[in-house]
Amino acid sequence: MSLLTRETIRFYSVGDEYGEFSNFAAYPIRLRGKSWPTTEHFFQAQKFENERDREDVRAARTPMLAARMGRDRKRKLRRDWESVKVSVMREALEAKFTQHDDLRALLLATGDALLVEHTENDDYWGDGGDGSGRNELGRLLMAVRDALRTARERRG
Repeated sequence: MSLLTRETIRFYSVGDEYGEFSNFAAYPIRLRGKSWPTTEHFFQAQKFENERDREDVRAARTPMLAARMGRDRKRKLRRDWESVKVSVMREALEAKFTQHDDLRALLLATGDALLVEHTENDDYWGDGGDGSGRNELGRLLMAVRDALRTARERRG
């Protein structure tokens, strides 16, 4: 299938079709010896040097609150954050899609579709609303999908 005819799946809001792909979706993950309410909680917490700050984010009542806390520059950001943020997001997504069988099945069922976080609120993780963004979240989801497919094929 050529890229021009490739199916595109756009996601953003938790309540929409494929909303499960959102980092705000209520699928807890277990990582680094702890339980995290959402991948958003995990990702935002990892921005900080201080354990207390990470725990505050982990305890946030909602993923939106966790996201706001993650943007709070009164908290000390890790020096290496820009260089590790993509691998931290991948770690969170791998946990989410391996720890929830229904999510793994949903992601694999997308086949070779292009996955796009469609939002004008973000041109790094999303598509910027007009396709000009980097869509890093979509790219990572496709990479995780490929890894899950390969693992499934190896198991036979």
